[in-house]
Amino acid sequence: MSSPRFSIIPAWIVTDGRMKGSDLKVLCLLGTYTNKEGWCRRSQVKMAEQLNCGRSTVQDSLNRLAEIGAVEKQKVASADGRDSAHWYRVVLDRAPISDAFGAWEAEDQQEFGPISGDKSGTPPAGRPAPPAGPRPAPPAGPRPAPPAGSGPAPINDSNLTPPVERSEREPGLGGEEEENPRALERRFRRWWATWPTYAVDTETTARRAWLDLTPEQRKACEERTADYLATVKASGRKFSKAAATYLSERAWERLGEKDMQHSGQAPEPYTAYSRAGRGLLLAELLRPMRQLQLNKVEENIIETSPEKGGMIWRDKREKQGWPEAVKLIETTVQRRRFHVPQRVVELSKDFDKVKVGSDIWEAWQRLHFRRCWPWLPAPDGLEWMQFPRIVAHGESEADLDDAVERGLEEFAGRLNEGRGDDDAV
Repeated sequence: MSSPRFSIIPAWIVTDGRMKGSDLKVLCLLGTYTNKEGWCRRSQVKMAEQLNCGRSTVQDSLNRLAEIGAVEKQKVASADGRDSAHWYRVVLDRAPISDAFGAWEAEDQQEFGPISGDKSGTPPAGRPAPPAGPRPAPPAGPRPAPPAGSGPAPINDSNLTPPVERSEREPGLGGEEEENPRALERRFRRWWATWPTYAVDTETTARRAWLDLTPEQRKACEERTADYLATVKASGRKFSKAAATYLSERAWERLGEKDMQHSGQAPEPYTAYSRAGRGLLLAELLRPMRQLQLNKVEENIIETSPEKGGMIWRDKREKQGWPEAVKLIETTVQRRRFHVPQRVVELSKDFDKVKVGSDIWEAWQRLHFRRCWPWLPAPDGLEWMQFPRIVAHGESEADLDDAVERGLEEFAGRLNEGRGDDDAV
C-alpha cells in the first residue's frame, strides 16, 4: 500500500498563536492517516519515530491540540486494562449544518450507488417522501434559477462559501464576522495582550469568559478596558483582578463619568531610571514572588548535579519571580516609557541620586542579589540612578547593607500606609 499523499488539517490552526514546538507537525501527521470520517488511530511511539522526536513531545502536542480544539481524542483500553493506541480526530473549521450530510449522501448515492427503482424519484428507505403536487417556484431575484433535474438540491452551507462572499451574504455582521471563531480568537488575543496579569493568569478561563459575553459586551470591553486600567492606576490601588473575573463581572460598566474624565488625562510617562519609575519598580518587587516550579530539564540537571540547584533557582526567580518588574526593566532597556500611578510618583519624590559604581550603588545591588530580584543595568554614559533615601551609619559594607535595608523598609511602610491588607504590597 502506497503512503498517503496529502494531509487534511484545518486552515485556521496554522496561524494560531497558541501553537508551540512540534504541534503543527503532529497535527499534519494525524491528518495524513485520517479515515473517511476524519479519525486516525496512531501510536504515540510510532508518531515519535516518524517525527524523530521524543514520545513526551508528541504527547504534549496532542494535549495542547486537544485544549486548543484542533484534535478530539478517544481513549482505547486493551484487554489487560493497559492503555492502547488512541483514536484521534482532526477537528475542521466547525460542524456543518445537519442537512448538509443528507445532501452529500444523496449526491454520492446518485453518482456511485446502484441504479434501483424507477425514475419517479422514490426516496430511500427511512426518508420521508416529498409532498405531492407541484414544487413551489423559487422566489424572484436577479439570479437565474438553476436548471431542473432529478439530482439533489445545491448545498447551501456556509462552510463551503469563501469568507469574503460569506461576509457579503450575511446581513448584520461587520467586516469581522462576530461568530467567526478565528475572528473572535484574534480579538481575544489582542485584548489579552493588554491585560496586566496576562503573564501569570489562566488564559483558558479568560477565553471562556470572553466567549460568554454578548457581541455588544465584547465591543464595550475592548473600548473601555484602557479607561478602566488607567483609573485603577491613578487611584494607586494594587492591581490583582484576574482577567476572567474582570470579564465575568463586566467591571468596565461600573466606570462613571468622573472616572472617564479622570482616565482621559494622560499622565507623564517615565523610565525606571527616574525617581517615579524606580518607585514603581520597587513597588512591584515588594510584592510576593510568583509561585515557581522546575521543568523536567531543570529537575534532571539538579538530580545529576545537585550543586547547580542554587544557581538554577536563582536564575528562575530573577527572570520569572516578579514578571511585572521584569517587564518594567525590559521597557526601560528598550528606551520606552511607562505610566506611574500618581501616588507612587509622590512617594518617590524624595529619592536620592546615587552615583553609578559608588559604594551605595553597590549596596543596593547586593540587596537585589540577596532577594533574588532582577537588577536594572546601568547603560554606558549613565552617571546617576535613583534609590530611596538612606541614613548611613559607618562606611563598611555591613553598615551600608543595613542602611539600604532600612531605607527600603521605610519606603515599603509609606507605600502601605492607609491601604487595607488586600492592597498591601
